[in-house]
Amino acid sequence: MIAVDTRDLGTVLVTGGSGFVGGNFVKTLLDNGNKVKSFDLVPSKLQHENLETIEGNICNIDDVRKACEGVDTIFHTAAIIDLKGGRAVTKEYRNRSYAINVDGTKNLLRTAQDVGASRFIYTASNSVVIGGKHIENGDETLSYTDRFNDLYTETKVVAEQHVLASNGERGVYTCSIRPSGIWGPGDQTMFMLMFEQVLSGLLKARVGSGKALLDNTYVHNLIHGQILAAKNLSASGVAGGQAYFINDGEPVNMFTFSKPVVEAVGEKMPSFWVPSGLVKFAMTVWQELHFKFNLPEPPMPPLGIERVALHNYFSIDKARRDLGYEPLYSTQQGLEECIPFYQRLFEDMKLQRLESKAAG
Repeated sequence: MIAVDTRDLGTVLVTGGSGFVGGNFVKTLLDNGNKVKSFDLVPSKLQHENLETIEGNICNIDDVRKACEGVDTIFHTAAIIDLKGGRAVTKEYRNRSYAINVDGTKNLLRTAQDVGASRFIYTASNSVVIGGKHIENGDETLSYTDRFNDLYTETKVVAEQHVLASNGERGVYTCSIRPSGIWGPGDQTMFMLMFEQVLSGLLKARVGSGKALLDNTYVHNLIHGQILAAKNLSASGVAGGQAYFINDGEPVNMFTFSKPVVEAVGEKMPSFWVPSGLVKFAMTVWQELHFKFNLPEPPMPPLGIERVALHNYFSIDKARRDLGYEPLYSTQQGLEECIPFYQRLFEDMKLQRLESKAAG
């Protein structure tokens, strides 16, 4: 695959450096010869002479300052992915999400300005412009949504607006990258949620008509797009104050996309289709019973059904034009690389479930 020289980015800080995206990012930068600082609540599993691991909390300004000292470029990937929405959102959940995703981002950017960093690349989400409607080849002119399916989207909107409005302040140039569903080696969200449904016996049917398309972002395509954005952040660069959709450029139905992974772990993808309206109604009733009688939460929040029921894909033309972005990996190439990881993940989840049953 094509490698981009990142040495001109100087010393690089990756927040969330022990996580899925951050861990892959740290390794990529080290392989490219950068000095890297990884900032996370837990230590990085990587060992390298050019890697400094900072254990700390993004909500703690002293920890943030320690992480930012001596840094030229900041890739901010750390976030709490809280998918609760509507009535499921308690004051505790709201305060936690805002503290980490909004106030933490403000702490980081303010400190970047204090220590003389040059570039700040924020990891947002395509959901910042989704609002319960079909989106086909959506672009960056779309307005922010004011209909939040979950706390993650709500806080990403607020944080991105702050980051972009701060572009150029005190010499720090900022931009925001909007991935779609992120997948690949190290994934702890997309397919983990599907595997939980498989292991719980809840994946009995495909939802919708099979015609709704969405896009996804292979983790190394995301990293590539963020690096290209960073290289275009300067007084004369084109990326300052801009947001970019970064994805694989291959819209696909979610169940079609998932089928090779589900089959690779030894399971069968259901062939039976259920109308999305019926599933949304069932999840709504289930959620009401959860609130009223303290039953378990539904496997998917009602508004989450929209992800597989509506067209939801975005154009990467702006990233192509401004940054020279092209996906490094096709969907097929990504699957070939990461299937072994998903097989191990599924087996680990299955073993944990068996051990839990035996212990309880």
